[in-house]
Amino acid sequence: MRIRTSSKVVAVCGVVAAIFMGSAADAQNYPVKPVRVITPWPSGGLTDVAGRLVFAKISESMGQQFVIENRAGATGSIGADAVAKAQPDGYTLMVHSASHLSNAYTYPKLPYDTFRDFAPIGLLVAQTGILVIHPSLPVKSIKELVALARARPEQLLYASSGGGSFSHMAFALLNSMTNTKMLHVPYKGGGPATTAVISGEAQMLAGSPAAVLTQLQANRLRALGVTSDTRLKQFPNVPTIAESGVPGYEFRGWVGVFAPAGTPKPIVDRLNAEIKKVLERPDNKLDALEPWYMTPEQLAVRMKSDYEKYGRIFKIIGTKFD
Repeated sequence: MRIRTSSKVVAVCGVVAAIFMGSAADAQNYPVKPVRVITPWPSGGLTDVAGRLVFAKISESMGQQFVIENRAGATGSIGADAVAKAQPDGYTLMVHSASHLSNAYTYPKLPYDTFRDFAPIGLLVAQTGILVIHPSLPVKSIKELVALARARPEQLLYASSGGGSFSHMAFALLNSMTNTKMLHVPYKGGGPATTAVISGEAQMLAGSPAAVLTQLQANRLRALGVTSDTRLKQFPNVPTIAESGVPGYEFRGWVGVFAPAGTPKPIVDRLNAEIKKVLERPDNKLDALEPWYMTPEQLAVRMKSDYEKYGRIFKIIGTKFD
């Protein structure tokens, strides 16, 4: 009996070792065909830009095409659903923002599980918002904006890339901390939201530095503050919202890469290593986007803590979003 049991154990171990060696070999050969990278947002926003810049470099280094596919809608949940249901073979990936987490609160009946159905691969960039306004709005600081919002409740409109998106959450938190009632106007992505503020359709936005830089330089938008707890290197004269009259305010997101759950760990690790190489390259064109590297394990921890933070924000706001 002992001999038979030992033989079974040896056989099982041999099978496991063979599977692992096979996965490792697959990772070494990967990719052998083009890889689809779903970005569940329209083109032009931070998530789309970061994904295109990084995967263009990865295509060069890995010798295979990583094709960006924009599949927008429902604050990224439509594209995320497609990735959750894709084969976990490394040939379907997703570039998504931290809205991936807030969607679990925004849409209580998602067709996938935010944590169980995805394998974290790594981060690309941080998502710090710059609160910008249309120049016609008669304010030049966060303090003046708060005063105007209190004087005109439910009259000032802020744009976002959808319910539960970064800009929506950033302004909802600002409303809750300043006892103001600025109204939310959702759009289908950061690009359309920025365009809406430029045209005057909405009056403000917490946009990504990359999305609003050109418009700030052309004086089509005016910057009032940044959502992080420290000033941005590329905007040293723009104060944080916290130092501009809202002590304790801080809201920062990220853009990360995910695969369907069950994607072989060696492939996940290989992709993470390639991302790290790109983020460390001096010619990656990501300086204005705040490169932010994390291992898959670190991203998993960050997701859990951010998910809990968003839960607290939604509880403070006391609002369910459509």
